[in-house]
Amino acid sequence: YAVKLDPSLADVGVLLEPMSVLVKAWEQIDRVGGRSWFDPQSVLVTGAGPIGLLAALIGSQRGLDVHVLDRAPDGAKPELVESLGATYHYEGFPKAIEAVVPDIVVEATGSEALVFDAMAATGNFGVTCLTGVSPAGRRMNVDAGSLNRDIVLENDVVVGSVNANLDHCTRAAQLLADSDRDWLRRLITKRVPFGDYQDAFHAGSGEVKVVIDIEDA
Repeated sequence: YAVKLDPSLADVGVLLEPMSVLVKAWEQIDRVGGRSWFDPQSVLVTGAGPIGLLAALIGSQRGLDVHVLDRAPDGAKPELVESLGATYHYEGFPKAIEAVVPDIVVEATGSEALVFDAMAATGNFGVTCLTGVSPAGRRMNVDAGSLNRDIVLENDVVVGSVNANLDHCTRAAQLLADSDRDWLRRLITKRVPFGDYQDAFHAGSGEVKVVIDIEDA
């Protein structure tokens, strides 16, 4: 799709695509949550990459109590989360759940262990939205009986969400336009000249969004 951006977003326009994914994800959360009683107050986002941080941004804009879990103990990720007025966790999932029983979980890592942890973590009438993609072939032991019992008795829902349509892209452009420009710029933690494009695929764990700059190509 071709979507017109506010001119002030020229240097962060690359965030439109991941933001459109989150617009759709939150739309799915609202729709599936609306099937029953739904008054979310908190969200836990697992993963502080572009998808996770933009999910946290939307949660913050909605006035939710936002918690973000990632492995990086310092650097850009916790700083970006704290700039939203959200809470950052890096000591593992059990520690994060001690701080909040989320009404919503947005899973943005694709880690199979976190996927199942997320399903079991929500409060009653909770919604878990999976946006990360796990590699096939990995096996793990899961207490399927307890997981099924919790989901059924708590009226929980698990939904997967990926990609977006034109409407999502248009709304994403508006959300970006309504967001703090400096915060958005800080999401792009590394810009790589086109001639050094291979460096973009060897980013450190503290990087958020790495962009290949083709302006001088």
